[in-house]
Amino acid sequence: MADNVVKLRGGDSEKITINLGHVDLGRIDLLVQEGFYSNRTDFIRSAIRSQLGLHAPEIARSIERHTLELGLRDYSAADLEAVRRAGETLHVKVVGLARIAADVTPELARATIGSLTVLGALQASPEVKRALADRIS
Repeated sequence: MADNVVKLRGGDSEKITINLGHVDLGRIDLLVQEGFYSNRTDFIRSAIRSQLGLHAPEIARSIERHTLELGLRDYSAADLEAVRRAGETLHVKVVGLARIAADVTPELARATIGSLTVLGALQASPEVKRALADRIS
C-alpha cells in the first residue's frame, strides 16, 4: 500500500488560528506595508517554513525513528479488505494527511486498524472516527 503515499502540494492546506500580541501584529503589518511580504499570511507562512527548515535534520530523524509516513495517505475499503484477508492489523503513523475513504465502514476500520497516529489532519467519516476513537493518538 506504499503506492498510496503521495507528497502534498503547496495548495493542500489546513486552516489554523493563532493569537498574536498587538505589537507583533503591528510589526508584521509594517513589513507588509513596506513590501517585504504580500500580506500577513505570506509572512506567517514564511516564518513557519524558516523554522521548519531550521529544524529539518531533527524532523527527518524523528520521522525515521518513529517510522512515520510523510505526505498524504489514503485508505480505501479495498485496501483494508486486503489487510483483513491477510490477517494483518495496521498501525498507521502519518505526518501530513490521512484519509479513510467514505466506503470504509466502522466495522472494517476497527477490524483492520490497530492504532492511528496522525500529525496533521485526519479525514474520515464521523462514524469511522467514533469507531477508532480509542485507537487514535
